[in-house]
Amino acid sequence: MANGSCMKKNELSVVIPCYRSGGNLRPLYERLMPILDALAVDYEIIFVEDGGGDSTWEEICLLALRDGRIRGIKLARNYGQHNALLCGIRAATGEIIITMDDDLQNPPEEIHKLLAKIREGYDVVYGTPEEENHGFLRNAASRITKIALQSAMGVASASKVSAFRAFKRKLCAAFDAYRSPTVNIEVLLSWATTSFSSVSVRQDKRISGESGYTLRKLMAHAINMMTGFSTLPLRVASMIGLVFACGGGVVLAYVIARYLISGSAVPGFSFLASIVSIFSGVQLFALGIIGEYLSRMHFRMMERPPYAVDVIFEVSKSALAPEIRSE
Repeated sequence: MANGSCMKKNELSVVIPCYRSGGNLRPLYERLMPILDALAVDYEIIFVEDGGGDSTWEEICLLALRDGRIRGIKLARNYGQHNALLCGIRAATGEIIITMDDDLQNPPEEIHKLLAKIREGYDVVYGTPEEENHGFLRNAASRITKIALQSAMGVASASKVSAFRAFKRKLCAAFDAYRSPTVNIEVLLSWATTSFSSVSVRQDKRISGESGYTLRKLMAHAINMMTGFSTLPLRVASMIGLVFACGGGVVLAYVIARYLISGSAVPGFSFLASIVSIFSGVQLFALGIIGEYLSRMHFRMMERPPYAVDVIFEVSKSALAPEIRSE
């Protein structure tokens, strides 16, 4: 069934990426709907299923049949949270877009804080957790990721970012044509504005299942941000190379001075082997960073998309029947 020529505009869109969250969606819906209804605005909820392979898509379809304000988008495979968010954001029609996790760690009851801050004139507002309910290693990895994000965004508010955010739809124009497979919503938003703010919100415990973000994935995400959206690693490699070049000059001066003063060379194979090993390591480190940038250029030249949509499920209000489209 074909779409209408004009999609109804909403005042508010809530975009929720979903990954193996079949047991979370119904409780999330039951808590979210009264909050949105109380706002007395036209709204929509977009669930983006990110190839988890469990019952998540079936739950989304059932909720969409129950409520015509819900749309479901199923991606062809798992692309990652930020890629799924980009898909949902592009499908959203609301003048204000809210994004939140699917595990109820972002309480729907705190949405009003984001909207109140947006009304003060800010373009992007983050719901920063008062206290993060993660382990020590996960919290440490999150802090490292935020340091990398601050380098990529170039704004001080990067330390306040979270998946619970609200922003104005007009910002999407800055990244409508973005097609790189490496996606970070915070960086894309920073291309369109410097008007960021944050509010403190409660963070609850995940009601079921396990987070898809492991320590390894968080560290890989930090590396992707630094090499995908910033030249900081190249500058670090240059500085390390300069430092070790100066160190090599000092060693050379020592060897020459030793020879001129005592008439003998610096003894010991271990000394020479250590110097060669250190300088070889620095060279390989710099080459590795350059290789990361070259690989990103390679993938962008391939024009690999950030996501591919498999199915869109929504209820046609005019026909009162489900509308299922394969992309």
